Amino acid sequence: MLLALVSGFALSTAFRTVTAIIATGLRAEFGLSAQALGVFAGAFAFSFGTMQLFMGIAIDLYGVRRTLLVAFPCAIAGALLSALAPGYGALLLGQVLIGVGCAPAFLVCTVFIARHFPPERFAMVSGAALGVGGLGMLFTGTPLAWVVQQSSWRAGFGVLAGLSVLAWLLIFWKVREPAQPAAANAAPRESVGQAVRGFGALFLLPHTAGILLLALMTYASFLTLRGLWLGPLLIERYGYSLVASGNVAMLSSLLSLFTPAFFGRIDPGPARRRRWLVGFTLLLAALFAAIGLLHAEWLDVGGSILTGLLSGYMVLQYADVRSAYPAAMTGRAMAVFTMALFLGVALMQWVTGVAASLAAARGADPYVAVMLTIAGMLAVGAAAFKVLPQPANV
Repeated sequence: MLLALVSGFALSTAFRTVTAIIATGLRAEFGLSAQALGVFAGAFAFSFGTMQLFMGIAIDLYGVRRTLLVAFPCAIAGALLSALAPGYGALLLGQVLIGVGCAPAFLVCTVFIARHFPPERFAMVSGAALGVGGLGMLFTGTPLAWVVQQSSWRAGFGVLAGLSVLAWLLIFWKVREPAQPAAANAAPRESVGQAVRGFGALFLLPHTAGILLLALMTYASFLTLRGLWLGPLLIERYGYSLVASGNVAMLSSLLSLFTPAFFGRIDPGPARRRRWLVGFTLLLAALFAAIGLLHAEWLDVGGSILTGLLSGYMVLQYADVRSAYPAAMTGRAMAVFTMALFLGVALMQWVTGVAASLAAARGADPYVAVMLTIAGMLAVGAAAFKVLPQPANV
C-alpha cells in the first residue's frame, strides 16, 4: 500500500520539477520574463502548500485513501489544461490545479508511515519513501527533456497526465484503510471546527516557529535550483542543449533518491539531529554562494549535482517534527510542516524570479542574484532554527 501511495508522490515530484526542462519552450512561446517564470513555477508550490491544512483535516476525518482519490484528479485536469493552454493565464490555472491535486501526495505517505511503523523506524522508512518518490525527478531529467526536444513542452504535460491516471488507478486498486478498533469506531468523529482549532494549538507551541522557518528554506533551495533555474542556467551560461542540461538534472535527481534513506539510517537522535540540520543547511548555503560568485562551469555542474547529494539531510526534519510533538498531533504537525516546505518553495521561486529580473534590468548576471538570494535565505532559516525556542525533549 505504501508503494502505491508513493506512486502518487512520484508524480508530484515530477510536476514540481518540470519547469526546469520546459522553461526555454515557455519563454519562446509566451515571451515570459524571469519573474513570470518564477510565478509560474511558484503557483504549483503555493497551491500545494496552502492546501496542506485542509488535506491534513481531510486525512484525519476521512482517511488516507479517500482524500487522495478525491484530490488527485485535479492534477490530471491541470496537466491536460497545461498541455492545451492558449496563454499564460491558462498555464497558471493549470499549475494551481496540479498543486491542489498533488497536495496530499506525500502527506498521506508520512501519515501512513507514522501510523503503521514504530517511531524508531520513522526516519528510515520516510527516507526510503522520499527516495522512491524521487523517481519522478528522474523522469523530468533526460527522459522528459528528450520528449520535449523531439516534440514540445505540451507533449511533456500530456505524458505526465497519462502517468497520473495510471497512478490514480493503482491507488484505487491497492490502497485500503485499516480496520479501526471497536473503541475508535465508538468515539465521536471530530468536527471540522475542532480539527481547525487543533491546528491552531500547534502554532501556540513556542518551538513551532523555528521548525517552520527552517522548513521554509531547505527544500525550497533544492527545488528552486533543480525545478526552476538549473536548465536556464546551463543553457544560457554555457550553451548546453536541453538534453545535456537534462542529463545534469537527472544525475542530481538520481543522487537525491538514495541520500534520504542514508541520512534516515544514520539519524543521530533529537539533540544531535538539530545540530546536524543547522550545519548541513549552512553548508548548502555556502555551496549556493560559490555557484553564484565563482562562475565556473565545473562548479555550476558539480555544485548542482552536489545539492542533490546533500538534499538527503532534509529527511531529518521529518524526524525532528515527529519527535517534537505528541502522537495525537502527528498528522497535523506533518501537515503544517509540509505546508511550510511548499510555501517556502513558492516564496523562494518568486523571490529569485524578482531578483533575476532586477539583476537583468541592471545589466548584471541574473544567476548570481538567484544563487546569492538562495544562500541568504538558507542562512536566515538556519539562524532562526538555532536561536528560537526548542522542543522540551532536546
